Amino acid sequence: GMQSHLQALLSLYKLFCPELVTIALPAKMKTYFKNSEGPWKAAISALRRRNKENAPVLNPLVLGTTQPQSRKRKWNAQVVIAASSTNKNNLEEDREKQHLNLYSMDEPFPVERLQTFPQLLQNIHRLEFPSQMGSVLTNPLLLHYMNCIKDESIYLRLYYWMGQTLQEECTWCVAENSRYEEEFKDFLEAVYKTECFLQEGFSSCEEFLYKSLPLWDGFCCRPQVLRLLSWIPLSSFSEIKSHLYDPLAQLFFTSSLYFKCSVLESLKELLQNWLNWQVIHSDPESDS
Repeated sequence: GMQSHLQALLSLYKLFCPELVTIALPAKMKTYFKNSEGPWKAAISALRRRNKENAPVLNPLVLGTTQPQSRKRKWNAQVVIAASSTNKNNLEEDREKQHLNLYSMDEPFPVERLQTFPQLLQNIHRLEFPSQMGSVLTNPLLLHYMNCIKDESIYLRLYYWMGQTLQEECTWCVAENSRYEEEFKDFLEAVYKTECFLQEGFSSCEEFLYKSLPLWDGFCCRPQVLRLLSWIPLSSFSEIKSHLYDPLAQLFFTSSLYFKCSVLESLKELLQNWLNWQVIHSDPESDS
């Protein structure tokens, strides 16, 4: 049977290989595998704070961008988006040998070495995605790859990782996360920019909005939430009404004029995105 510790183990597998776990798992379950690096990271951070003038603060490797890591984040959070390929340990063992064989068609191309668009074109069929899927959100080269190569496993991994992160970091659903509102705003902003780049919404964002809107106060992360609303995928009216319009209506009629205009603007962009999607995916033979 589905015992709780087995569900937790399957959930851990699903985080890295969702295509191998085909059964449905509950959204919330007891945490069995806590991050063992937490105390070490806390101790290192304390030392850096005491010696901040002499000890440099290491930033996470974010491909294509430079983002400083906030020191106030809780240690088991996943919002910090760092790049790491699945064979990172092998890369560190023999860098010179791998550099010579970097363009061998039999070897996977490590994502840490992907810096330019020509590199992407030359190695697009042997690119190895990072184990931390959050790296994709801040890397335009990997987003181009997602647009060109429709790999279902990549979308599954990104969907599952994003869904878990949104649920665990939502500042108005989890009271203890209220101190990290700014970081959650940055994360929502990164997700929104990724959707604009790909010109399509994520189903994990849709599920997050449907679950969290009834609990939303209309104030926390308002610009980011309304932007994400504009990329909800096209679905039936009954589903949209119950999960989107009804929660918004309760806030709409009791909020300020500015909030009303913001909601109308977001719904207008949602309609525009739906129409653009219909034009792009319409059947040329049925246009007449």
